[in-house]
This record gives sequence, C-alpha cells and structure tokens, in this order.
Amino acid sequence: MTEKTSENQGADAPRGLNLRWHLAQTALEVDTTELEFALMRTFEGFGRWQSECLASVSDHRATGPENAMLHIIRMNDRPKSLRDLARMTNRDDVPNIQYSLRKLIAAGLVVRRGSGRAGVTYEVTAEGRRVCEDYGDVRRRLLIAAVENLPGFADRLAEAARTLNILTGIYEEVARVAATHRG
Repeated sequence: MTEKTSENQGADAPRGLNLRWHLAQTALEVDTTELEFALMRTFEGFGRWQSECLASVSDHRATGPENAMLHIIRMNDRPKSLRDLARMTNRDDVPNIQYSLRKLIAAGLVVRRGSGRAGVTYEVTAEGRRVCEDYGDVRRRLLIAAVENLPGFADRLAEAARTLNILTGIYEEVARVAATHRG
C-alpha cells in the first residue's frame, strides 16, 4: 500500500499507478471518483448477472432492471402499484418502468389488475412465481455460495449496504441542490 498524497494517489493505488482524474484534485476526490467508477462497473456486472441468472431458468430475456422489477413485484407476495415500484427502485423514469412492466406482462410473468390511474397494481403470475423461485435457487448455488467462501465477507456486505444507503441519500440531496440552483 502506498500512502495518500496530494498528487491524487488513492490509498489502494499500486505503486506507480496514476490515479489522476479530471474530476479529482485531492485524495478525497480521487477516492470518491474511484468509488463512482466502481459503482458503474458493479451496476453493469450486476445487470449481466441478473440477465444470465434469469436466462438460466426462463426463456425470457430481460435486462437487469426488468429482472429486478420482477423480484420487487414478487416481494412480500403482495401487489405493487406503479408508484410503489418507482419508490422502491428510486426511479422517476415512469415511461421506462411502464415499458418494463409491458415486457414482463407479455412474457407471462406479471399480470396487471384493476383500472384507473390509482387502482392499477401488478403481481406475479404462477409462471412468474416459478421463475422467481428457480432464480433464487440458482442465486443460492452460485452467488451466495461464492460469498460464503470469502471469510468475513458477509459483514463487509452488510457494511457496504449501509454505506450505499447513506450515499443514496447524499446523492439525492445534492441532486436536489444542483437542480434548485441550475443556471
């Protein structure tokens, strides 16, 4: 490990590796930028994992967010409204959420119930329930087994989840400030 310096080297940078970013002038900025870059890569890897895991148990091809939507609809075995889904996923792109719902409905994994703007809910079908169960089995055999093989990693995951929840709040707040003071 090298020590952090004012020359924009992160704490975990191998000796001689340049961690200069156009977004970073201080060690804290380098660390923040490295985290954001790691989050982007993690998000994409997570999406690929979700798609491949789903494809292993179903003929339905879905993006990571569509797969997540299926499992969120299944969560607690109760129907969800569009508002519930947007809130639970921290998304405000309602047309994209609706598009994902149409794809899940067309695949026979989700059904739309009710009418009117406030009375519509979504729930998994019997096939959706089977796919969720099979997905959970593959997830346990591959992902959970891999995590269990890393000593102390479960505690690190719990801490990472707490940290990401805090970061979500920080990003939401600074996004509001930026939108409020936009020129």
